[in-house]
Amino acid sequence: MSQSSLFDLAPQRHIWKVSELTERIGDLIEGAFPDVWIEGEVSNYRPAQSGHLYFTLKDARSQIRCVCFRDQARMLKFRPEDGLHVTVRGSLGVYEPRGEYQVYVSLIEPVGAGALQVAFEQLKKKLQDEGLFDAARKKALPVLPRCIGVVTSPTGAAIRDVLRVLKRRFANVHVQIYPVKVQGEGAAAEVAAALRYFDRAKFADVVIVTRGGGSLEDLWAFNEEIVARAIAASEVPVITGIGHETDFTIADFVADLRAPTPSAAAEIVVQSRQEFERHIAACTSDLVKEMRYFLSQRRHHVRDLQTHRGFRQLELLVRRRHQQLDEISSSLGMVLRLRIATARQRMTRAGAQILSFDLRARATVLRRRIEQQVESLRAAVDRTLIAKRHPYEKLKLQLDERSPLQLLERGYSIAYDASGRVLRSADQVALGDGISVRLARGFLEATVRKKRDT
Repeated sequence: MSQSSLFDLAPQRHIWKVSELTERIGDLIEGAFPDVWIEGEVSNYRPAQSGHLYFTLKDARSQIRCVCFRDQARMLKFRPEDGLHVTVRGSLGVYEPRGEYQVYVSLIEPVGAGALQVAFEQLKKKLQDEGLFDAARKKALPVLPRCIGVVTSPTGAAIRDVLRVLKRRFANVHVQIYPVKVQGEGAAAEVAAALRYFDRAKFADVVIVTRGGGSLEDLWAFNEEIVARAIAASEVPVITGIGHETDFTIADFVADLRAPTPSAAAEIVVQSRQEFERHIAACTSDLVKEMRYFLSQRRHHVRDLQTHRGFRQLELLVRRRHQQLDEISSSLGMVLRLRIATARQRMTRAGAQILSFDLRARATVLRRRIEQQVESLRAAVDRTLIAKRHPYEKLKLQLDERSPLQLLERGYSIAYDASGRVLRSADQVALGDGISVRLARGFLEATVRKKRDT
């Protein structure tokens, strides 16, 4: 057999491009694993600014990359974290730029505790670390609120329980209800909007956030971060009465006061009229007793001071000061009388001098002197004006003689073009242009029909 025959029997080689082979592998993997459930431990968790979540799922012997895109991540009730044992659902595929296979995650569930419970614990720890649960930031409830805001469903049993208790305990209290959804999509946003409304309006003295009992899923709107932030930001005190006594939500931890039930919230926020009146009567009685005891103590103290030696010496000192005051008053009176007599004598002498002085003659002399000075000043002004007027009149005459306007009186005129410039040559205008001609008295408006150089 010839050598050329041996080459003909060899298998044909198929040379793949890297991208072609990777794409082929990806098709095989995606076709073989379109929907898989994988259990493992989360590591290298890295959320991106785009909203995508990247992490690695591993067990004792192996690991696989995972990516959860923003649309799926938005539906998660909790966020993965390193060390968390989870089950993920997704499809297997190949990331061609690196030639790596990875899981495209559509669902993540924690192993053991439910997703909602993990989300609850994560948010609780986050807000607690921020200090939103601290007792120092809790606001005191008003003793007797004039207006109570209620955030709840208008058709639920909770609002009926609250209104029944408020009517029984204090019938004339004003209640403002803000109706919201208390479970389902959009419920948390409505509750937060209601809290912001009462905080802006400032007409409610306290706000009750309430709903009846239910499962963790039913109460989940009150575990949302947006509701917790709205309660923490409210300047109006907030009391929660959500679910039953054993139900706890994130809103309960942030609120200024938690009531075990809706009815208990109403009982806490408004005392009954009888309890309020009894409280006032007890405070009045205690105040009267304290004042009586206080006055009795002070009365005994004053009596002890009155018998003290220091007060007797003080009385003697006051009497001596009275005597000194009388002596000073007597001396002061004598001095004042002497000064008044001296001043009266001076006034008498001054009056005699005034009577002997002829004011009328003096005024006549002064008037004549002023009149003479006025006449002299008037004559000087007239001479100055006459001397100044002759040069001005001479200059005015010269200006009038040299004024171009005097030429107009002799029959001359001045021509202007349409823009107001003086015409000195026929070349400055064209046939048909409008011109103005100024005469000695008045203007003429004309149109150029013919031009001559001379």
